[in-house]
Amino acid sequence: MSTTPDTDQDATPGTSPDATPGTTPLTGPIQRLLQRVRAADARRPLVWDGLLTTSWILFAVLDITSGGWRTVALDPTVSGTLVLLMSVAFSAPLLWRRTHPLAVLVFMAPVSLVNAWSGAVIQAAFLQEIVVFHVALRLPGKALAWAGALVAAPLVAGALHRPHSWDPMIVPHLWAFALSALLGIVVRTRKEYTAALVDRAHRLELERDQQARLAAAAERTRIAREMHDIIGHNLSVITGLADGGAYAAAKSPERAAQALEAIGTTSRQALTELRRLLGVLRDHPAEADRTPQPTLDDMDELLTGVRTAGLPVRLHIHGTPPSAPPTAGRQLTVYRVVQEALTNTLKHGGTAPAPTAEVTLTYRATELEAVITDTGTGTGTGTGADTAGRHGSGGGGQGITGMRERASLYDGTLEAGPLPGSASATGWQVRLRLPLEDTLS
Repeated sequence: MSTTPDTDQDATPGTSPDATPGTTPLTGPIQRLLQRVRAADARRPLVWDGLLTTSWILFAVLDITSGGWRTVALDPTVSGTLVLLMSVAFSAPLLWRRTHPLAVLVFMAPVSLVNAWSGAVIQAAFLQEIVVFHVALRLPGKALAWAGALVAAPLVAGALHRPHSWDPMIVPHLWAFALSALLGIVVRTRKEYTAALVDRAHRLELERDQQARLAAAAERTRIAREMHDIIGHNLSVITGLADGGAYAAAKSPERAAQALEAIGTTSRQALTELRRLLGVLRDHPAEADRTPQPTLDDMDELLTGVRTAGLPVRLHIHGTPPSAPPTAGRQLTVYRVVQEALTNTLKHGGTAPAPTAEVTLTYRATELEAVITDTGTGTGTGTGADTAGRHGSGGGGQGITGMRERASLYDGTLEAGPLPGSASATGWQVRLRLPLEDTLS
């Protein structure tokens, strides 16, 4: 009679780490069969337990009816009825081996004592090791020690009753107990390891989802900032051109026509930039426009558009640009800060007297400094709408906050406020300092 514990029905379905595409042709079908058995056991555990218990009862009864038990019995004259009752008593309680394994061993202990004392030594007694396997699989280590005592005590008592039966009565059961307990511990360790892997995978999925949400929030902020810079700047230019065209229409129709043409050009540029920005949000990113973001080389074009809108602006460059140009992100940061500062001047710098602006780029050994100054009247010293606009707080816009966020991405600093040393309440300055290399932390 086989004494191998039933290990195949106790693992979680579909959690075998060995069932990989790289399995050999021999182990692959076996693993698939085991997975099907586990799945059937998980769906109907009572059916599986009933079938297995019935099988062991039939094997035990067959061993008795065929007389095979007498070949190993110490006393072949034991009553057949007693042997049959003991066989059923060893096999029938297996139905509860998974739910109450220690109680099953307690029930089997008197039967085991009768088996050893009478000298029948039927092989059905080895079914206790199946229960030992489940004790090792499900219960604490202390329960395994109690299981060892319940299995060994009847055998020791029977061996004392029959002094010459120590070897055939105790040694086989000790080996079976050790192997069953070891197998239960191995399977339990494997299941706990698999459960730990599953739990880790779930936690990694949660972290991945959280990172995705954080990345999406950061991307929304970046897109909002870009759209603010594009729309705010270009609409300010268009507004300036429209106001200038309306003023010149009566006296100089040619100037009005030029203003309308400039409005059309600026509008098309704004639409192009918006299409490029929103193209990355399509279902098929590969079809989005891949036009590069603005760099310092596009500064002249930016200033030309600002001048066209009616704000005189001059560009000064000091120092020697490095042999390796700043990274694309740094160049975009400088471009957007200059664009935002000049846009604020157009919107909040006032009209009388007409403001002017200067942009100064200074290259140093380790940093790039951009200073944007104007002579506008919205200095932040008053309490009007210009003051709110200069601080980036009017209308809930991004403003200076967005410029500071851009600078902080590259460990830079941004200062914005009234022009230092201004005798009157005029003038505004934005100063950006941006390291040319990443700061090592």
